[in-house]
Amino acid sequence: MIDDVYDVYGTLDELELFTDAVDRWDINAIDEFPEYMKMCFLAVFNTANEAAYRIMKEKNLDILPYLKRAWGDLCKAYLVEAKWCQKDHVPKLSDYLDNAWMSISGHVSLTHAICMSEDLTQEDLESFRSYPEITRPSCMLLRLYNDLATSAAELQRGDVAKALQCCMHEGDVSESAAREHVGDLIRANWRALNGNHPWNCFTTVASNTPRVSQFMYGNGDGYGIPGGETKNQVTALLIEPIMF
Repeated sequence: MIDDVYDVYGTLDELELFTDAVDRWDINAIDEFPEYMKMCFLAVFNTANEAAYRIMKEKNLDILPYLKRAWGDLCKAYLVEAKWCQKDHVPKLSDYLDNAWMSISGHVSLTHAICMSEDLTQEDLESFRSYPEITRPSCMLLRLYNDLATSAAELQRGDVAKALQCCMHEGDVSESAAREHVGDLIRANWRALNGNHPWNCFTTVASNTPRVSQFMYGNGDGYGIPGGETKNQVTALLIEPIMF
């Protein structure tokens, strides 16, 4: 919902207010919000605080700074794209990707995964003061698979240019050439993801996240248009019995 607020509904002034409030984690700021933004902010604020309260109560560990950072970084990345979109700006591919690995929101899921893991320790949190190295290739793969499948439809809705369009615009190349280049980026990020990383809960989730993206977007938009093969696969996995 917040993604849509930035992409479709919010004015730039409203989005700057929202981003600043999330970054400062300031509940009092909602008095300045339009009505439709208040519920979105409260959903993030209350969900994160409730999770932090539970972990503090159960394990005496403070995860709230990490959840706040993740949501703040996400909203700041959304705001960058909103500014590009309102100015009809097509960024260089490198500039787009430097922001897009955050705006795909994978780091939020990964942060919650490590902070809510059953065997979380203070040492884990200390090592998470900055995003682990594996975070970026994991999120980048999530972004690139998504862009290959959804960018055309999102452009029609007025969204910012995605990886394909940035590549085509910057290099003055065809869509097929841009797709080939994005394919090269995907392979490079898989190599980075499969590198020598310490194996733990976070690494497992970071590795599985792009696998889900590859499945959902490998043959079109299996998330936004979830019929066809995606429906068949989910039904086979969760509903239909396995016959021996």
